[in-house]
Amino acid sequence: MITPDTEELLRAAALNNAEWCAAVSGGGSFAAGAWTSARRTPPYYPDGVTLTRDAPAEALLAGMDTASPGCSVKDSFAALDLAPAGFEVLFGAEWIHRPAEAPAPAASALAWSRVADAGELAAWEAAWDGEESTGLFHPALLTPEIAFFAGRSADGRIVAGAAANRAGGVVGLSNVFTADGTSDDEAWAGALTAVLDLWPGLPVVGYEAGDDLDTAVRHGFGPLGPLRVWLHTA
Repeated sequence: MITPDTEELLRAAALNNAEWCAAVSGGGSFAAGAWTSARRTPPYYPDGVTLTRDAPAEALLAGMDTASPGCSVKDSFAALDLAPAGFEVLFGAEWIHRPAEAPAPAASALAWSRVADAGELAAWEAAWDGEESTGLFHPALLTPEIAFFAGRSADGRIVAGAAANRAGGVVGLSNVFTADGTSDDEAWAGALTAVLDLWPGLPVVGYEAGDDLDTAVRHGFGPLGPLRVWLHTA
């Protein structure tokens, strides 16, 4: 059941995620209950994110380029029907929330640190995407409100990592990854510890699906509500 507290958290999670998408995409605008980008966003990132349950589809679509291939929308409340506009559901996921008062994460065997400069960010992205780095995460993202965390093995290799951003009164955790056989639980435990050390006292939000959702639940997250990502195919 959606309660007023849950709805407030859903809105905070959606806003936080939209701020992250805006930062990675390098712009866009916030209006009419949504964030939209009039130019095509980078791979994996939507052209629009709804911020309220009643965000009008017409205004949302008007703020995006639906004429060129690849336009997508993050329907944060799974409330839109964009099929008449030529969209299909690409995937569904669940918003998640870890309360600020949740127990401390398990200890990590890795050495975790915050990415400090462009060189470290390039190394982080190379580990994140299997050495196929494309510069998706640009140095302009190294701001006080955004953090990339790297978990290193004893020989200094980045074998786990995550990104986090503080906005909307919450911390968004995303892009949790592992490499070279590191366990998912190791990555989540270490990333959460790094987040809570940097921004103590704030709830942590994000969205996941499938096995990643199960892993998040093991680390103190609970489900908030569904979202859908729509892709323009017509």
